[in-house]
Amino acid sequence: MSSKHILFLCLFSTLSACSNIQKNTSSDWLLIDDFEHSLSKWQSVDTQNETKPQVKNPQITVIQPEQAIASVNHYLLKKPAAEGIVGNRKALSYTKLPLAVEVGQTYTFYIRINVAAFPNNHAFGLSNLTPELINKHAYDAFEPTLRVTDKTESNGLVNDGALMVKTDSGYSNIQNYTTKQSAKPLQTNTWYDVWYVVNNAAVSEQGQQYDVYVKGGEFSKQTLVYKNAQFRMKREQPLIYFLANCNTGPIKKPYGNGGLKYDDLYMSEGINLSNPTQ
Repeated sequence: MSSKHILFLCLFSTLSACSNIQKNTSSDWLLIDDFEHSLSKWQSVDTQNETKPQVKNPQITVIQPEQAIASVNHYLLKKPAAEGIVGNRKALSYTKLPLAVEVGQTYTFYIRINVAAFPNNHAFGLSNLTPELINKHAYDAFEPTLRVTDKTESNGLVNDGALMVKTDSGYSNIQNYTTKQSAKPLQTNTWYDVWYVVNNAAVSEQGQQYDVYVKGGEFSKQTLVYKNAQFRMKREQPLIYFLANCNTGPIKKPYGNGGLKYDDLYMSEGINLSNPTQ
């Protein structure tokens, strides 16, 4: 085959891939939760409650109203505990996905987040474990993970509140590839649109990783902010739960109880960078 024909086939393959990406629209999204009703499908547990004196079920996971332009919108507010209460180390909340992401599949997940306040330590993403095992493993129940925190790590590293992803060496801030710098800290009381494209293929097939896109704050339009973030555990199992976790930190050195707001959780097969709310 001539080099000219090879070049043509490569170009055709690239255009076909782009066509497949563009084919998915807002009608292809499957709702996980928009918090306009109850939390009956969610489970919330505090699996490392070290509060003293003991506070039963200290986490705050509630639906709250927000006045939109023409109507009232509702969102989920999650905090590890009320102000002044410390020692709740693992405040878990999770809900089953409407469809499992099987091994070998790629799905796009969409979510809106809003930092109610710093200081805080929040993580959210997907799990391939059952509720019993989520409760047992907590952070290690995560696979694709996104993180919001300004806590100081045990090695002295001070996080600045930028959105973070999981890597094989720990966590990394998302990036502003235009400026070749880390993204800026998330602004409080500001909604961010987040898309994470999850590749649940085997590691041997370049899977167990995810790409992240953000719109909001410094990103005035949808922007790729991290390529090939890594699953936390790489179990190579079907992804079946959306999971959120937060942590006040230890009693002696608490992180803080700042809340994180969640809204409009959706999933779509393949790569879908449309906005399901529009």
